[in-house]
Amino acid sequence: MLSPEENDLLTRVGPGTPMGNLLRSFWMPFALAAEVPSPDSDPLRVRLLDQDLVAFRDSNGTVGLIQNNCPHRGASLFFGRNEEAGIRCVYHGWKFNVTGACIDMPNEPAESDFRSRVSATVYPTREHGGVLWAYLGATDRLPGLPELEWTRVPASHRYVTKRIQSCSYLQNLEGEVDSSHVSFLHSRFAPDAYANTQALSLPDYMARDRAPRFYVQATPYGLQIAARREAEADSYYWRITQFLMPAYTMIPAPPGGPISWTGATPIDDGQMMGFTVTWHPDRPLTEQEVAEIESWTGVHTEVDARTFKPVRNKDNDYLLDRALQRSRASYTGIRGIREEDLAVQESMGRIFDRSSEHLGSADLAVIATRRRLLSAVGALAERGSVPYETEHPETYRVRSAALVLPRDVAWDRGAADAMVARV
Repeated sequence: MLSPEENDLLTRVGPGTPMGNLLRSFWMPFALAAEVPSPDSDPLRVRLLDQDLVAFRDSNGTVGLIQNNCPHRGASLFFGRNEEAGIRCVYHGWKFNVTGACIDMPNEPAESDFRSRVSATVYPTREHGGVLWAYLGATDRLPGLPELEWTRVPASHRYVTKRIQSCSYLQNLEGEVDSSHVSFLHSRFAPDAYANTQALSLPDYMARDRAPRFYVQATPYGLQIAARREAEADSYYWRITQFLMPAYTMIPAPPGGPISWTGATPIDDGQMMGFTVTWHPDRPLTEQEVAEIESWTGVHTEVDARTFKPVRNKDNDYLLDRALQRSRASYTGIRGIREEDLAVQESMGRIFDRSSEHLGSADLAVIATRRRLLSAVGALAERGSVPYETEHPETYRVRSAALVLPRDVAWDRGAADAMVARV
């Protein structure tokens, strides 16, 4: 468990907080590129790391991320006119470009040079893999964008979704690195269904062995988390999750199939944006693979197209079907994997009090992830140590893995080739 002070340290993300400072050292995904689809399209409200901002794509196609309040009298620039390479406040017509420079001040005399002495706070943005990323950190450095494989494949090879989740980013992140819950929360079968089966498919191993053994290995980008389950008499089934700093994961995937990545971006202390990407490194996703995603039974969730709030949410109890739950066809009675995660993560409250927990050996990955974050927060706060990953974006060139290995083969050696990104 964490002390109340450590819990606060990891969950408070506003300006000037230690965790907020750490997150601001990284590029953070904050919107789908399609949310500001074309030059001079509608401005977009953005709340990111407890800051209210406005995104807009200017006449040249460049995305700007600017403070919400006009530097003049504080009116929201969300209501602004996005035109002629800048966003114009509708209150008095002051206009700012993507660099924050005031390029027009029509309510001042023509001979005035006042506009040259006024600027708005803006943050660097990049369009990367169909997602908009922002850097809210120190102005004397600009880290490299993480070289994630899915950002480097053609758009036809990936499927990207976003959702708004009503809890701290840490509750989602801890769920993603926890491989033991999969045998319960996401179970679709009766617990004893495979008691006498000799040869099982990969998902079936999780139904038969519900108490995996965990192994954690530090990496330059975060952690590799291996969960070992019994397979056949001479083999183990391994699920290897990647935790990538500061709040990204890769869901274990069998070699040769699509791979999935998740990102948890804090909106503020008690809300987050969840990004999920499924991609194939070598080919476009097939119609069947897209249809499976859009069945909304997996790691992507169906959302309201305007608000990005999940259709199945805490206000409607995630459309829980008790009859389905009693039938043992579904452990939860909730339709999709992502909705099941939402139900348990949001049910903890916006910020869970981790000082009340009772952690066991199955929580090794959760403990290791917290320690990794606490270490990075401390290094930045106490010594000014910039996170290694931000200066070495190539370290993100990895994949996850789910595979069966002989019992005498070490998991990190046996899965090494499968976990290398090649795009």
